[in-house]
Amino acid sequence: MAGLIAGENSPERHSADNYYQQAEALLQDIQAVEPSARVFGHYDNNQLQVEMNLFADWFLGQLLGLELSAEERSLLDQLYSHLVVCATGQPQVVVHRDYHSRNLMLLEDGSLGVIDFQDAIVGPITYDLVSLLKDCYLRLPAEQVTERALGFKRCLEQRGTLNVVSDKQFLHWFDLVGLQRHIKVLGIFVRLSLRDGKHGYLRDLPLVIRYTLEAAERHEEGRAFYHWFVQRVEPLLTDQPWYRDWRSAGELAR
Repeated sequence: MAGLIAGENSPERHSADNYYQQAEALLQDIQAVEPSARVFGHYDNNQLQVEMNLFADWFLGQLLGLELSAEERSLLDQLYSHLVVCATGQPQVVVHRDYHSRNLMLLEDGSLGVIDFQDAIVGPITYDLVSLLKDCYLRLPAEQVTERALGFKRCLEQRGTLNVVSDKQFLHWFDLVGLQRHIKVLGIFVRLSLRDGKHGYLRDLPLVIRYTLEAAERHEEGRAFYHWFVQRVEPLLTDQPWYRDWRSAGELAR
């Protein structure tokens, strides 16, 4: 799918729209699966917290050598508490957990297939949608993300998978679950590099940082984190060989 994102009226753009429609339809089918406790674990408070702790352990500590003060740890704890409440408080469905372009395969008949679903779990209804529309390896224009997210919401309401909620509420869920995911991914990508020798993941960090900070700045729950990151963490990034300005990360060359 990555090579199919193009200009507003190009044939490639129309092809991309088709694939995103297919991906969203597949995701609705995944969410309609019975969330049996005999088959799927739950994205509970502890697991969400453990994932976010990877940010301090690997991104801040192992990569940047940043030792957090008690005040800074408190700031992160407060943010994490908000994100856990958001994730566990929205409707819970079967979640693929890594639903993005690299795990969607184009089949011979032009349809899409899904791989890498062995870690499926029961979790927030917006989780996989964020993975798809705020893909860590490619970026859609922000207006397309909002348009597609709200279109998906309307489909869920029509299918009865989601009770009617306001657009504002759904986008709040979407952004904060995305913030949880991308904070986690910052730690995971660094761990993949430093522990496992998969250094190519570092090149994707600027886009993940962009998603993280855009969502944090947009919502009251994340603004203290946003300002702290820009003032305290960003200056430590500029010497990293992989770093480029996160504010333009993921932009397509014109």
